[in-house]
Amino acid sequence: MTGTLAHLTLAFGLLGNIVSFMVFLAPIPTFYKVYKKKSTEGFQSAPYVVGLFSAMLWIYYALLKSNVLLLITINTFGCVIETVYIVFFLFYAPKKARMESLKLIILLIFVGFGLIVLLTQFLASGVTRGVIVGWICLVFSLCVFVAPLGVLRQVIKTKSVEYMPILLSVALTLSAVMWFFYGLLLGDFNIAIPNVLGFTFGIIQMILYLMYKNNKPVTHEKSVDIGEQKIPELIKDQKVIDVVKLNAYMQAEILPVVAKNAHKLDHAAPDPQAFHNIPNHTIEVGA
Repeated sequence: MTGTLAHLTLAFGLLGNIVSFMVFLAPIPTFYKVYKKKSTEGFQSAPYVVGLFSAMLWIYYALLKSNVLLLITINTFGCVIETVYIVFFLFYAPKKARMESLKLIILLIFVGFGLIVLLTQFLASGVTRGVIVGWICLVFSLCVFVAPLGVLRQVIKTKSVEYMPILLSVALTLSAVMWFFYGLLLGDFNIAIPNVLGFTFGIIQMILYLMYKNNKPVTHEKSVDIGEQKIPELIKDQKVIDVVKLNAYMQAEILPVVAKNAHKLDHAAPDPQAFHNIPNHTIEVGA
Protein backbone atom coordinates (compact mmCIF):
# COMPACT_ATOMS: atom_id res chain seq x y z
CA MET A 1 0.00 0.00 0.00
CA THR A 2 1.54 3.31 -1.09
CA GLY A 3 1.89 6.26 1.25
CA THR A 4 -1.01 8.23 -0.26
CA LEU A 5 -3.29 5.20 -0.27
CA ALA A 6 -2.41 4.40 3.34
CA HIS A 7 -3.19 7.98 4.38
CA LEU A 8 -6.56 7.92 2.62
CA THR A 9 -7.44 4.61 4.25
CA LEU A 10 -6.51 5.98 7.67
CA ALA A 11 -8.52 9.15 7.08
CA PHE A 12 -11.70 7.28 6.10
CA GLY A 13 -11.27 4.89 9.02
CA LEU A 14 -10.80 7.71 11.54
CA LEU A 15 -13.81 9.62 10.25
CA GLY A 16 -15.89 6.45 10.43
CA ASN A 17 -14.74 5.90 14.00
CA ILE A 18 -15.67 9.44 15.03
CA VAL A 19 -19.19 9.28 13.61
CA SER A 20 -19.77 5.78 14.96
CA PHE A 21 -18.54 6.87 18.38
CA MET A 22 -21.15 9.63 18.50
CA VAL A 23 -23.88 7.21 17.47
CA PHE A 24 -22.95 4.80 20.25
CA LEU A 25 -23.60 7.63 22.69
CA ALA A 26 -26.99 8.50 21.18
CA PRO A 27 -29.06 6.28 23.56
CA ILE A 28 -27.81 8.16 26.65
CA PRO A 29 -30.98 10.35 26.79
CA THR A 30 -33.05 7.16 26.73
CA PHE A 31 -31.31 5.74 29.77
CA TYR A 32 -31.48 9.06 31.54
CA LYS A 33 -35.27 8.87 31.19
CA VAL A 34 -35.18 5.30 32.48
CA TYR A 35 -33.09 6.43 35.45
CA LYS A 36 -35.48 9.26 36.32
CA LYS A 37 -38.55 6.99 36.11
CA LYS A 38 -36.79 3.98 37.65
CA SER A 39 -38.46 1.86 34.99
CA THR A 40 -37.75 0.80 31.40
CA GLU A 41 -41.49 0.94 30.61
CA GLY A 42 -41.89 0.24 26.89
CA PHE A 43 -38.19 0.34 26.01
CA GLN A 44 -36.64 -2.87 24.72
CA SER A 45 -33.18 -4.36 25.09
CA ALA A 46 -33.03 -6.14 21.71
CA PRO A 47 -31.17 -3.36 19.81
CA TYR A 48 -28.45 -3.26 22.48
CA VAL A 49 -28.06 -7.04 22.68
CA VAL A 50 -27.88 -7.38 18.91
CA GLY A 51 -25.48 -4.43 18.86
CA LEU A 52 -23.22 -6.19 21.33
CA PHE A 53 -23.34 -9.36 19.24
CA SER A 54 -22.42 -7.52 16.06
CA ALA A 55 -19.55 -5.64 17.71
CA MET A 56 -18.15 -8.91 19.07
CA LEU A 57 -18.52 -10.57 15.68
CA TRP A 58 -16.59 -7.82 13.92
CA ILE A 59 -13.87 -7.79 16.55
CA TYR A 60 -13.43 -11.53 16.01
CA TYR A 61 -13.20 -10.94 12.27
CA ALA A 62 -10.72 -8.08 12.73
CA LEU A 63 -8.50 -10.24 14.95
CA LEU A 64 -8.23 -12.73 12.10
CA LYS A 65 -7.02 -9.96 9.82
CA SER A 66 -3.81 -7.95 10.03
CA ASN A 67 -4.69 -4.47 8.82
CA VAL A 68 -8.05 -3.44 10.31
CA LEU A 69 -7.07 -1.86 13.61
CA LEU A 70 -9.71 0.87 13.28
CA LEU A 71 -12.36 -1.84 13.10
CA ILE A 72 -11.15 -3.15 16.46
CA THR A 73 -11.05 0.26 18.16
CA ILE A 74 -14.63 1.30 17.42
CA ASN A 75 -16.13 -2.13 18.06
CA THR A 76 -14.25 -2.46 21.35
CA PHE A 77 -15.85 0.77 22.46
CA GLY A 78 -19.14 -0.60 21.14
CA CYS A 79 -18.82 -3.73 23.27
CA VAL A 80 -18.17 -1.66 26.39
CA ILE A 81 -20.98 0.85 25.89
CA GLU A 82 -23.52 -1.79 24.82
CA THR A 83 -22.69 -3.87 27.90
CA VAL A 84 -23.29 -0.81 30.08
CA TYR A 85 -26.64 -0.18 28.39
CA ILE A 86 -27.72 -3.80 28.84
CA VAL A 87 -26.74 -3.91 32.51
CA PHE A 88 -28.57 -0.63 33.08
CA PHE A 89 -31.65 -2.01 31.32
CA LEU A 90 -31.65 -5.24 33.33
CA PHE A 91 -31.39 -3.29 36.58
CA TYR A 92 -34.52 -1.22 35.91
CA ALA A 93 -36.55 -3.63 33.77
CA PRO A 94 -39.63 -5.42 35.17
CA LYS A 95 -39.28 -9.14 35.75
CA LYS A 96 -40.87 -10.24 32.46
CA ALA A 97 -38.75 -7.89 30.33
CA ARG A 98 -35.64 -8.86 32.29
CA MET A 99 -36.21 -12.57 31.66
CA GLU A 100 -36.82 -11.99 27.95
CA SER A 101 -33.61 -9.98 27.74
CA LEU A 102 -31.62 -12.67 29.53
CA LYS A 103 -32.97 -15.30 27.12
CA LEU A 104 -31.92 -13.17 24.15
CA ILE A 105 -28.47 -12.61 25.67
CA ILE A 106 -27.98 -16.34 26.21
CA LEU A 107 -29.25 -17.23 22.74
CA LEU A 108 -27.32 -14.60 20.79
CA ILE A 109 -24.18 -13.85 22.79
CA PHE A 110 -23.35 -17.16 24.46
CA VAL A 111 -24.88 -19.71 22.09
CA GLY A 112 -24.73 -17.85 18.78
CA PHE A 113 -21.36 -16.15 19.07
CA GLY A 114 -19.91 -19.10 21.00
CA LEU A 115 -20.83 -21.54 18.23
CA ILE A 116 -19.37 -19.27 15.55
CA VAL A 117 -16.05 -19.09 17.39
CA LEU A 118 -15.90 -22.79 18.25
CA LEU A 119 -16.88 -24.06 14.81
CA THR A 120 -14.52 -21.75 12.95
CA GLN A 121 -11.66 -22.55 15.33
CA PHE A 122 -12.03 -26.33 15.06
CA LEU A 123 -13.34 -26.75 11.52
CA ALA A 124 -11.25 -24.14 9.70
CA SER A 125 -7.76 -22.78 9.82
CA GLY A 126 -5.60 -19.96 8.53
CA VAL A 127 -6.97 -17.89 5.69
CA THR A 128 -10.05 -20.12 5.37
CA ARG A 129 -11.16 -19.20 8.88
CA GLY A 130 -10.98 -15.49 8.07
CA VAL A 131 -12.92 -16.00 4.84
CA ILE A 132 -15.72 -17.90 6.63
CA VAL A 133 -16.06 -15.32 9.40
CA GLY A 134 -15.92 -12.56 6.80
CA TRP A 135 -18.83 -14.12 4.92
CA ILE A 136 -20.82 -14.43 8.15
CA CYS A 137 -20.23 -10.74 8.83
CA LEU A 138 -21.14 -9.84 5.25
CA VAL A 139 -24.43 -11.76 5.25
CA PHE A 140 -25.36 -10.42 8.68
CA SER A 141 -24.61 -6.85 7.56
CA LEU A 142 -26.65 -7.19 4.38
CA CYS A 143 -29.62 -8.46 6.38
CA VAL A 144 -29.35 -5.48 8.71
CA PHE A 145 -29.15 -2.99 5.86
CA VAL A 146 -32.43 -4.34 4.51
CA ALA A 147 -34.11 -3.27 7.76
CA PRO A 148 -34.84 0.31 6.55
CA LEU A 149 -37.28 -1.10 4.00
CA GLY A 150 -39.90 -1.25 6.74
CA VAL A 151 -39.29 2.38 7.60
CA LEU A 152 -39.37 3.51 3.98
CA ARG A 153 -42.65 1.66 3.50
CA GLN A 154 -44.08 3.37 6.57
CA VAL A 155 -42.98 6.80 5.36
CA ILE A 156 -44.62 6.26 1.96
CA LYS A 157 -47.76 4.84 3.55
CA THR A 158 -48.25 7.64 6.08
CA LYS A 159 -46.60 10.37 3.99
CA SER A 160 -44.84 11.38 7.17
CA VAL A 161 -41.14 11.47 8.09
CA GLU A 162 -41.83 11.51 11.81
CA TYR A 163 -39.61 8.49 12.41
CA MET A 164 -36.87 9.50 9.99
CA PRO A 165 -34.85 12.46 11.32
CA ILE A 166 -32.93 14.04 8.47
CA LEU A 167 -29.72 14.59 10.44
CA LEU A 168 -29.47 10.91 11.24
CA SER A 169 -30.19 9.98 7.63
CA VAL A 170 -27.40 12.27 6.47
CA ALA A 171 -25.03 10.86 9.09
CA LEU A 172 -25.88 7.32 7.99
CA THR A 173 -25.20 8.13 4.38
CA LEU A 174 -21.88 9.83 5.09
CA SER A 175 -20.86 7.01 7.36
CA ALA A 176 -21.68 4.42 4.72
CA VAL A 177 -19.51 6.33 2.25
CA MET A 178 -16.58 6.47 4.73
CA TRP A 179 -16.66 2.78 5.54
CA PHE A 180 -17.21 1.79 1.93
CA PHE A 181 -14.02 3.55 0.89
CA TYR A 182 -12.20 2.24 3.96
CA GLY A 183 -13.05 -1.32 2.95
CA LEU A 184 -12.40 -0.65 -0.72
CA LEU A 185 -8.96 0.83 -0.10
CA LEU A 186 -8.12 -2.11 2.14
CA GLY A 187 -9.36 -4.51 -0.49
CA ASP A 188 -11.78 -5.94 2.08
CA PHE A 189 -15.13 -6.34 0.36
CA ASN A 190 -16.76 -7.79 3.48
CA ILE A 191 -16.63 -4.23 4.82
CA ALA A 192 -17.22 -2.39 1.55
CA ILE A 193 -20.14 -4.28 -0.04
CA PRO A 194 -22.77 -3.85 2.73
CA ASN A 195 -22.13 -0.11 2.77
CA VAL A 196 -23.27 0.13 -0.84
CA LEU A 197 -26.73 -0.71 0.50
CA GLY A 198 -26.22 1.72 3.36
CA PHE A 199 -25.46 4.54 0.95
CA THR A 200 -28.36 3.61 -1.36
CA PHE A 201 -30.94 3.51 1.45
CA GLY A 202 -29.52 6.72 2.89
CA ILE A 203 -30.07 8.55 -0.40
CA ILE A 204 -33.61 7.15 -0.66
CA GLN A 205 -34.37 8.28 2.89
CA MET A 206 -33.20 11.82 2.18
CA ILE A 207 -35.28 11.96 -1.01
CA LEU A 208 -38.37 10.82 0.89
CA TYR A 209 -37.64 13.35 3.60
CA LEU A 210 -37.60 16.18 1.04
CA MET A 211 -40.86 14.87 -0.44
CA TYR A 212 -42.78 14.58 2.83
CA LYS A 213 -41.03 16.94 5.26
CA ASN A 214 -43.92 19.45 5.28
CA ASN A 215 -46.60 16.83 5.90
CA LYS A 216 -48.15 16.56 9.33
CA PRO A 217 -47.62 13.30 11.29
CA VAL A 218 -50.44 10.80 10.93
CA THR A 219 -51.95 9.86 14.29
CA HIS A 220 -55.17 8.18 15.36
CA GLU A 221 -56.96 8.98 18.57
CA LYS A 222 -59.07 6.68 20.66
CA SER A 223 -59.90 6.29 24.34
CA VAL A 224 -57.93 3.98 26.57
CA ASP A 225 -59.05 2.80 30.00
CA ILE A 226 -56.41 3.14 32.71
CA GLY A 227 -57.84 2.29 36.07
CA GLU A 228 -61.01 4.34 36.37
CA GLN A 229 -59.93 6.95 33.85
CA LYS A 230 -60.19 7.31 30.13
CA ILE A 231 -57.47 9.21 28.37
CA PRO A 232 -56.75 9.77 24.66
CA GLU A 233 -54.22 7.44 23.14
CA LEU A 234 -52.07 8.56 20.22
CA ILE A 235 -51.13 5.59 18.08
CA LYS A 236 -48.16 6.10 15.79
CA ASP A 237 -47.35 2.60 14.56
CA GLN A 238 -44.24 2.63 16.70
CA LYS A 239 -43.19 -0.91 15.85
CA VAL A 240 -41.21 0.75 13.10
CA ILE A 241 -38.93 2.40 15.66
CA ASP A 242 -37.49 -0.92 16.80
CA VAL A 243 -36.56 -1.77 13.24
CA VAL A 244 -34.78 1.54 12.82
CA LYS A 245 -32.99 1.21 16.13
CA LEU A 246 -31.74 -2.20 15.19
CA ASN A 247 -30.55 -1.00 11.83
CA ALA A 248 -28.79 1.95 13.37
CA TYR A 249 -26.90 -0.07 15.87
CA MET A 250 -25.91 -2.60 13.30
CA GLN A 251 -24.55 0.02 11.01
CA ALA A 252 -22.71 1.72 13.81
CA GLU A 253 -21.28 -1.42 15.29
CA ILE A 254 -20.94 -3.94 12.55
CA LEU A 255 -19.03 -2.19 9.85
CA PRO A 256 -18.92 -0.07 11.93
CA VAL A 257 -21.35 2.25 10.24
CA VAL A 258 -23.43 4.77 12.10
CA ALA A 259 -26.94 5.07 12.68
CA LYS A 260 -29.63 3.11 11.73
CA ASN A 261 -30.58 1.80 12.83
CA ALA A 262 -31.36 5.07 15.31
CA HIS A 263 -34.05 7.19 13.87
CA LYS A 264 -35.39 8.03 17.26
CA LEU A 265 -32.81 5.71 18.70
CA ASP A 266 -33.92 6.39 22.17
CA HIS A 267 -37.49 5.23 21.80
CA ALA A 268 -38.80 1.76 21.27
CA ALA A 269 -42.43 1.59 22.25
CA PRO A 270 -44.62 -1.50 22.58
CA ASP A 271 -46.95 -2.68 19.87
CA PRO A 272 -50.06 -0.45 19.94
CA GLN A 273 -52.23 -3.55 19.58
CA ALA A 274 -50.96 -4.73 22.95
CA PHE A 275 -51.50 -1.34 24.55
CA HIS A 276 -54.64 -2.33 26.44
CA ASN A 277 -52.69 -5.03 28.24
CA ILE A 278 -50.41 -2.53 29.98
CA PRO A 279 -51.79 -1.85 33.47
CA ASN A 280 -51.30 1.48 35.25
CA HIS A 281 -48.35 2.73 33.24
CA THR A 282 -47.47 6.27 32.43
CA ILE A 283 -47.80 6.65 28.69
CA GLU A 284 -45.23 8.66 26.84
CA VAL A 285 -45.67 9.16 23.12
CA GLY A 286 -42.85 10.45 21.01
CA ALA A 287 -39.36 11.44 22.04
